[in-house]
Amino acid sequence: MDIQKATDLAHPPVLSLVLPCYNEQEVLPETTARLQAMLARLQANGEIAEGSAIYYVDDGSRDRTWEMIHDYAERHADVCGIKLSRNRGHQNALLCGLLTAPGDILISLDADLQDDLEAIPQMIQRYREGSEIVFGVRRKRTKDTFFKRFSAESYYKFLAMMGVQIVYNHADYRLMSRRAVESLRGYDETHLFLRGLVPQLGYKGAIVEFDRAERFAGESKYPLTKMLSLAWQGVTSFSAYPLRLITGIGMIISVISLVMAAWAVVTKLFTDSALPGWASTVIPMYFLGGVQLLSLGIIGEYVAKIFESSKKRPRFHVESLCGERFTDATPR
Repeated sequence: MDIQKATDLAHPPVLSLVLPCYNEQEVLPETTARLQAMLARLQANGEIAEGSAIYYVDDGSRDRTWEMIHDYAERHADVCGIKLSRNRGHQNALLCGLLTAPGDILISLDADLQDDLEAIPQMIQRYREGSEIVFGVRRKRTKDTFFKRFSAESYYKFLAMMGVQIVYNHADYRLMSRRAVESLRGYDETHLFLRGLVPQLGYKGAIVEFDRAERFAGESKYPLTKMLSLAWQGVTSFSAYPLRLITGIGMIISVISLVMAAWAVVTKLFTDSALPGWASTVIPMYFLGGVQLLSLGIIGEYVAKIFESSKKRPRFHVESLCGERFTDATPR
């Protein structure tokens, strides 16, 4: 442990809670009340320092979410708001909050109260024991439907098989030290998949298990289509395995083609049941056509990512900030 780290651990850290929000007006009052109570308790116990606060990131909500956040920020010193100019997606909103909020340690969590808040003191304890990143990991998935549980667990296993470094059953509930966050700032990737990116930072990590609750209010902002999109994002952003798989498929098809050619020759020479040209033309044509389209689709996905990354467009724009914790020096 370096001298700076030891000095930081000698004093309670300033904690920033970062919560991306999209149309969360139903749950915000309860979320704010519970998080404020948690901050007050941690400060009273000397686990965190004064100046700790909640940072809501409004990801282009269409309801009263930003209006409520702005009102809370005016009435409470421990609530701040970050408003994006338009909807940029959960991962970009989360990154914006992490890069904009001050604090010695930052904990990202969802605004729907499904993440167990009682895991926060455990995360802080792991940080004080020397961990730079603490991952919140679901203990079990008994409350999920069979399809949800099966698809989620298969997804993590699939990513691991693709060579993506990821923490099993971990979403975006995690603690990051200021050092880890500043290291994350150096990544300019257009297509964000923080679940795969954060473990690659390489700092000492720890795991805190928790039980995920039911959503307190409102509707889930991650339907099946968005979950599948995020899953594909994770694979294509962190693994070149699909491209290598195309090469393997090409080799297999070559072998199959040789076998079919041999079969067609044998059938032609030694039987009377062969239809002229059918075996050697129709079957390979359909088979190879399907594989080629699939391969082009996978290659196209990677080319599209290169194209979008080459434009170097900003991942988000901050429209406005509210809250006493922000200063003129706050990064935007």
